[in-house]
Amino acid sequence: MAGGVELHIVTPAEADLRLDRWFREHYPGLGHGRLEKLLRTGQIRLDGKRCKAGARLQSGQTLRVPPLSAEAEGTTRAAAPAARPLPAADLAWLQAAVLYRDDWVIALDKPAGLAVQGGSGQRRHLDAMLEGLRFGAAERPRLVHRLDKDTSGVLLLARSRRAAKALTEAFRDTRAEKTYWALVSGVARKPIEIVDLPLEKGAGARGELMAPAPDSLRPAVTLVAEAARQGKRIAWLVLRPLTGRTHQLRAHCAALGHPILGDGKYGGREAFPKAGPAVARMQLHAREIALPHPQDGTTLRVTAPLPADMAETWAACGFDPAEGERQSERALARYLDSLPKQRLAALLGR
Repeated sequence: MAGGVELHIVTPAEADLRLDRWFREHYPGLGHGRLEKLLRTGQIRLDGKRCKAGARLQSGQTLRVPPLSAEAEGTTRAAAPAARPLPAADLAWLQAAVLYRDDWVIALDKPAGLAVQGGSGQRRHLDAMLEGLRFGAAERPRLVHRLDKDTSGVLLLARSRRAAKALTEAFRDTRAEKTYWALVSGVARKPIEIVDLPLEKGAGARGELMAPAPDSLRPAVTLVAEAARQGKRIAWLVLRPLTGRTHQLRAHCAALGHPILGDGKYGGREAFPKAGPAVARMQLHAREIALPHPQDGTTLRVTAPLPADMAETWAACGFDPAEGERQSERALARYLDSLPKQRLAALLGR
């Protein structure tokens, strides 16, 4: 940013990107030799620390970029593509999906089937629509976390760089309490349990999967509570991830032997039990997020109702969402209160 130091908050989309690659994308005229000199002299820093060109970025990190004159350095900041006007129908449903909005945060009820970010074969995704959620603000909303394409529910957006930093840190430091609802094949072994099973990317017959990796140093921990069951065929689970690994809930449910209904990628045929209700998609819903508000630290809590098709499936199973939620939340609170703080810290690798 010519004229002054820029503090850039690494977005989820930039996570795992090499630092030198980030500069090639944003400052294509900045030569590698010049970049190395800026790194050696400490003018470029990650979270206030010296770093190397091969450093992998992590979501939420603060990248310090020194003043770079386009004329003196021969650099040109990569221009952001011009925002395309959203079709009226898309703009209408997008704004109608807002669950909560203030000057700092927007909470969106993301529908299943909509990817959060672009990728291979993803021409339509939420990130390309965020201009439609500006609501007159000076900055375009920013993604601070993600949901799988086929997961519905609460998705938070930051309305400024400052808000993005605070929210991303809350997710990174596990101060964001996320609650998901899922219907799974079979019933839980215990009413409440902690799944402590590290995960790593592997390969499977159904494409790249997150696979159990017990020796991994990166924890993956999920609190699982059964809210209701239909005989021994289907259970409604309340899932609270204490860490945020890719596909963590899907992989953990499959590892328990109870894949999420409709999740053929992780559950195969078991995710479509013949005795259960017919499902057209994965039965996983981001029910609630509670975290410190970026303005004053008070608790911001946002809840997303079950989509109509999932509500029908819940009803077909004879589940009462209101009663099940009350019982499971009370049980989860008691269970968490009973856990020694030292055990929680150990589970989270702290």
